[in-house]
Formats: sequence, C-alpha cells, structure tokens
Amino acid sequence: MELTVRSARRYVDEIPAPLAVVGVWGGELSEEGQKLDTKNRGALSRMLEELRFKGELGETLLVPLGKSFGLLFGLGRKRGVSLETLRKAGAKLVAEITRLGFREAVAETFLADKFGKKEASYALAEGALLGSYSFGKYKSNPEHKKLRLWLARSSGPAVDRAQVVAEAVNYARDLVNEPPNSLTPAELARRAQALEALGLQVEVWDEGRIQAEGLGSYYGVAQGSANPPRFIQVVYKPQGTPERVLALVGKGITFDTGGYSLKPNESMLTMKCDMAGAAAVLATMQAVAKLKPQLEVRAYVAAAENMISGQAYRVGDVLKSLSGKTVEVLNTDAEGRLTLADAITYADRQGADAIVELSTLTGACVIALGEKVAGLFSNDVRLGREVQEAAERGGEKVWPLPLEEEYREMLVSSVADLKNVHGRSRYAGAVIAGLFLSEFTEKPLVHLDIAGPAFTERPHALGPAGGTGFGVRTLVELLGV
Repeated sequence: MELTVRSARRYVDEIPAPLAVVGVWGGELSEEGQKLDTKNRGALSRMLEELRFKGELGETLLVPLGKSFGLLFGLGRKRGVSLETLRKAGAKLVAEITRLGFREAVAETFLADKFGKKEASYALAEGALLGSYSFGKYKSNPEHKKLRLWLARSSGPAVDRAQVVAEAVNYARDLVNEPPNSLTPAELARRAQALEALGLQVEVWDEGRIQAEGLGSYYGVAQGSANPPRFIQVVYKPQGTPERVLALVGKGITFDTGGYSLKPNESMLTMKCDMAGAAAVLATMQAVAKLKPQLEVRAYVAAAENMISGQAYRVGDVLKSLSGKTVEVLNTDAEGRLTLADAITYADRQGADAIVELSTLTGACVIALGEKVAGLFSNDVRLGREVQEAAERGGEKVWPLPLEEEYREMLVSSVADLKNVHGRSRYAGAVIAGLFLSEFTEKPLVHLDIAGPAFTERPHALGPAGGTGFGVRTLVELLGV
C-alpha cells in the first residue's frame, strides 16, 4: 500500500476531503468531533447515542454527512492511554479507511491536548505509516492501493520525522522479508552501497580481504557457503566535531542452516530473518543520513551464510579471532557470535566510544522473554540505561538481563581460549552468549538479543507477518534526533 501522510494547520471541519475522522474517547466525542458535529447539525452525536457507540480502541462508525462522510474512531478508555495507543490507533485507522475504500481522508490529531501536538502527531503518523506496510514484491498480482491522509492541526516537523523513521523501519522489513536466494551476502552489500547516494561512506570487503585482515572467527563460519561473505562498513560523519563515536553492529547471517549442527526443518523456515540485526543497523544509517545527528555513527555487518559443504567448519574446529583469542567450536549453530566477535573487535579498533550490537542470537532469549521483548545485556550501566530509555521512547520493548560473571567459567575451553557454547548444559544460554561477545571489547557495549521480536509469523498491531524492523526506532531515539 502507498500511504502519504501530510500535516495541516486547519481543523478537521475546515479541510475538504471525502472522509473526516474524529475521535471518541471515553465514550465522548473529542473537541474536534464536537465542532464537526455542530457543523452537521448533530449528525455524529445522534448516531453515537442511538447506536450506543462506546469507542473501544479501533472501533469505528461511519456516518453520512451530506456529500461526504464522518468516521467516528474509538480511542478506548481514558485510563491507561499512552503514545503506544496512538501508534496502534494510526495503524488501525489506515486499515479501516482502506477497507472502506477511501483514497483520501482527513483525521484529527488524536489526543494532542493530552500528549502535546508534537508527540501526538509523531506517534499517530508513525503508526499509520508502519501499519500500511506490505511486501508484495514476489506476488504475481500484488494489491496496489493508494491513500492520502491529512492530519489536522498537527506538527509538520514531527510528521516529517515520522516519515523518515517509518521509511527506515520498512526498509529493514524489506531486507528481512527478501528470500535468501535473493538476499545473499553480496546482495546485502550492494543494498548497503546504495546508501552512498545519501552521503554516507560505504566500504565492502570481499572474502580475500576478510581473510587477509585476520577476521578468522567470522570467515570460519562463512567458508562453507558457495555465496562468499562480505564485510560491510557504513560511516556517517557530522559537520564539525562529533559529540562521540557510536558503533552499530548487526548480525548479518543471510541464511542459517545451523551448519553441521543442523537445525530441524521447522526451525529453518524463518532463518532468512537471521540478518534482522544487520537490517536494523543499515536502516538506521538510512535514517541517520536524513536526520543528521551531531555524533559520528559507524555501522558494521559481517554478512555470511551458515551452510554445509566439504569446506564448512566443523564441531571441534578451533578458530582464531581478530582479537587474537582462539575459539573452540562446540556447536556450529552458535555461528552468529563468532561473526559478531570479529565485527565488535574491529569496531573497537576503529575508535568507537561505545558499541551497540543487535542480533537474532539465541532461542534461549525467546524462551525467557517471548516474542515481543528483546533482551538487553550491557557491560556499562550508563549505556545500558540509555538504550533502555531510548527503546521506551521509541515504543519497542526491551528488558535488561545480567552478564553474570560467575558464569564466565562455562566459556573456558581446555584446548583454546574460549568455546562458543557452554557445552551440554542448556542453562543461561542467552547470558552465556552475551558474555562471549563481551570478551571482544573493553568499550561500553550493549548487546540486544532481538531473536523474539525481529520476526513474526502472525500479523501484529503495527504491521503484517514477517520482518518487524525491530531495533530501528530504538537506535534512532538513542541518537537523539
């Protein structure tokens, strides 16, 4: 669906459109609804009363108003309403307008009096834009619907920012939803190189350069595939002296069979999403290029496939990482942490002041927190708090989990410096993975395990099944733009 959201300074009843949308909150017409009702001789209030319309969140009632229509849109109860309510309302609103067949509509900026014009405009526009997403690239006859939505008395800058962020989230969704035979490591690198058009610096290393630079842990994972790896670096530099240098690292396994520790078929069905961390990081760089924060932002993606062949790495292999530390492989399906170890070390050596890494890393985190919440691990309390607060502002759910030092002994190998899993025990799998990553930098590090919320097999409040673009909104908020 092609949605255009525009800001307008006038009231709903002053903007000519075939459909005018006003809110019903706590069972009562909003102030703008009352103005539209007065202009139409009480048509809205009569229908509201006659049909006993209570206005639960997303509930609608279409009312004829002469040559146009009014749509009463429920915002639910006054108690417990939040900006997340507005995001969901935006998505539901677009779905309902589209269902009714309108191509243009004007809606009031719901709850602007409660949250402020800027915040309400942003949340409503973002929800609408995220809710309108669809991925029909490989359909023979995809639906192509257009809608122009005006937000009355809204904040223009807030709507514009929502457009940039939603476009970035949907860019990440597109990457995750691509089939793995199309989105190989080389193709992901080409998508990253296209960001140069936005003024970003992009560098891509091929397999020869990766080996020559000593990224042995990463290359060990990649060596089994006929599709060679690509190490992707994207840099944004602000005008003037940056406030700090922030590195973003995203897991870029474009398909994960599990290697010789082969996954069952059911677990492999969604493994095209194992590059969701990379998608979020590259999408954030797209937003960064447009929003222009006053800090330097660098993105790193170690893109690879984890496949089986005569050249694939094996259980029992010992790999030498860029840091110099050696790693004994006890499970080839714990491949993401091996690629991320080298990417994190490289980000550290390039002068990052802090590193935020996103990865669909462990099923253990999904077991702990479910499909809606990401696990947050940090070796630095301040940075961890920054990321958690950014997630709250962005409407994404994360929960802090401990990097318990007493568990570090589980990573000690008898033949190498480390082992990539803690052996036969299934306890604390997500914590162990976070501890492994923390071995490869002394800089402030946040590891977000997004294995749960990065991909959904069912439609959700802000979009359809598939990639969710999780993490983009958190990172944009962290950048303070």
